[in-house]
Amino acid sequence: MNQLKKMMGIAWMLIAPLVIYFLVTGAIHNISATGTKDINKPVPWLIIIGIFTPIAIGLFIFGWYALKGEYDHLPQSSDEITD
Repeated sequence: MNQLKKMMGIAWMLIAPLVIYFLVTGAIHNISATGTKDINKPVPWLIIIGIFTPIAIGLFIFGWYALKGEYDHLPQSSDEITD
């Protein structure tokens, strides 16, 4: 089970930058001064990229911790949690 967690950690670390890359390239491709639809305006793209960038960073951090083995032993009760 721990090997699966580490493999998924690698997957999250690879997916996070790809999401940002595809969002930015999609924005560059779709923003147009002559376009009349919402997808052609820069403001929705800035909002979407601004929201999903911290989410992608969080996924990367989650993957890093999974790869390091921080989730190998999860506490079964609150007594196992130490400060």
